[in-house]
Amino acid sequence: MWLMLCVGLPASLLNAQTHHRESLLLMGSAFELTVVADTREQAERATDAGIEEIRRIEARISSWQDSSETSAVNRAAGLHPVVVSSELLQLVHRARKVSGLTGGAFDLSFAGAGKLYQFDRGEHTLPDDTALAAAFRTVDWKQVELDFTHSTIYLKIPGMRIGFGAIGKGYAANRARAVMRNMDGVRGGLVNAGGDLLAWGQSNRPEGWRVQIMDPKNRNRALGWLSIRDGAVVTSGDYEKYFTHRGKRYAHILDPRTGLPAEGLTSVTILCPDAELADALATSVFVLGREEGLALIDQLDQIECILVDDTGQLHTSENLKLNFYE
Repeated sequence: MWLMLCVGLPASLLNAQTHHRESLLLMGSAFELTVVADTREQAERATDAGIEEIRRIEARISSWQDSSETSAVNRAAGLHPVVVSSELLQLVHRARKVSGLTGGAFDLSFAGAGKLYQFDRGEHTLPDDTALAAAFRTVDWKQVELDFTHSTIYLKIPGMRIGFGAIGKGYAANRARAVMRNMDGVRGGLVNAGGDLLAWGQSNRPEGWRVQIMDPKNRNRALGWLSIRDGAVVTSGDYEKYFTHRGKRYAHILDPRTGLPAEGLTSVTILCPDAELADALATSVFVLGREEGLALIDQLDQIECILVDDTGQLHTSENLKLNFYE
């Protein structure tokens, strides 16, 4: 089994004038923004503002848009530093801190090795040592140089690339929440960033927003549930992007330290007050594996996790309270 996340809203709230929801494709993922406000007009204005903020962030950090700051940094790899906004500089700085925290299990510079594999659910061979060495010669987060005085980023290795696939949606969700929660009349809301959830404020239940953990073998059955009032629930798993080799499934999450797909876990769910950090830690713990991943999370305040290993066993961090259905 693996974990899937969903949030159920009762019909009374879905039909209320204080509720509004928008769904659209942003940053290559399906985003859904839900706002509870004093009036429907206020809720609509808030979701519109949240969407515009996500679009602004995508234009700034996307490595797929030639006009973005990230693309400018990547084009100058090995040549010269690039002046960037404080926003991008700080985002890269935080990503580097996660790299240090996880011993390199998280690395925003792994983007340069993305073409090594085809995660199309087909049958493929594993790359040999020569191919791995060539693809990962540009992967090293320590070679991303930041200059806070001049607000520049310099990728020191020619051909090096940075990307925010493992942290960008979480950052965008944080920013959308920050914009929406401060608008007139807004009481609460939820950002669903391609399955990564960030909730705050008033919800459909007194205890907060209820997040169900679904059984993918029977999507009509929930394995358990959690309540969150102000925080994120983010999952990384091997069930959407993968390939097989001799009957074995390999997930799209690569270990930057080896260049090989991470093994041992099927799903990692992180609970954290901050969606950006939750996004990065979900990837990191998937790479670290059960023992190292749980040990890391148990050292961090206000952060919990649910793991499913490749034998189907469920594991949780020390202080997590998962509610099971009878």
